Amino acid sequence: MFLLLICSSLIRYTMMNLAERHQFILSRLQRDQYINVVDLCKELKVSSVTIRKDLKLLEDKSLLFRTHGGATVNNPYTVDRPVNEKEKIQSTEKNKIGIAAAALLNDNDSIVIASGTTVLYFAKNIAPATNLTVVTSALNVALELMREPSIEVIQLGGLLRKSSSSVMGAYAEQVLQDFYFNKLFLGVDGIDLDFGLTTTNAMEAHLNRKMIGASQKTIVLADSTKFGKRGFGKICGLEEIDHIITDKGISEQIVKHLESLGVTVTIV
Repeated sequence: MFLLLICSSLIRYTMMNLAERHQFILSRLQRDQYINVVDLCKELKVSSVTIRKDLKLLEDKSLLFRTHGGATVNNPYTVDRPVNEKEKIQSTEKNKIGIAAAALLNDNDSIVIASGTTVLYFAKNIAPATNLTVVTSALNVALELMREPSIEVIQLGGLLRKSSSSVMGAYAEQVLQDFYFNKLFLGVDGIDLDFGLTTTNAMEAHLNRKMIGASQKTIVLADSTKFGKRGFGKICGLEEIDHIITDKGISEQIVKHLESLGVTVTIV
């Protein structure tokens, strides 16, 4: 009888610890958007096997999404959507990001602008009479900048990707070989702390890598919903970028991680 009571108490204690761990994990996710297995092991003083089992149980209940080395509250896998749909998502935040990005421009800069709805907001916020040379893969960006006589626009050619209103492929990459830019303004579909920057199209990712190679400084424009997500095509690792402009939805943990890699983070 005494042994049964001890066993019963141990079972209740184990179940309580399990529930407490799960509550702790979910609370951390709510606060930080992303959690790392190694950090959880240190904080909860349990093995990585235990944490991974906890994350699997929580994922089975649709309470989180597991990623390589951790978990996130958002579905980490991006899907390709038409540009007119993406433009409506986080529009207020994207406009603020665009304003902050435009403030980084100097007269006589030579810049390259990739595709995406956030970089379109950037183009819309470029101050009139700013003397710039702009090379872009995005048709909507080129059309937006045509209104300014002080901006010289070079539109890359190539295969048209209708969902992003942009071009990609060998022709666009070949033209880039003839230029070198002060700054690249890059939009992305996902930013994963382990995997890096991604987009949903492999050919576009390859063109973006060429843009990075042709630029002195790479500035990423991404609203906070892009963090913890991963697209099909990898653009580059986080160590290859210089600056990220995002909104207040980003977690403090992610900011610290980016800054530890030498990335400047501007929050609007």
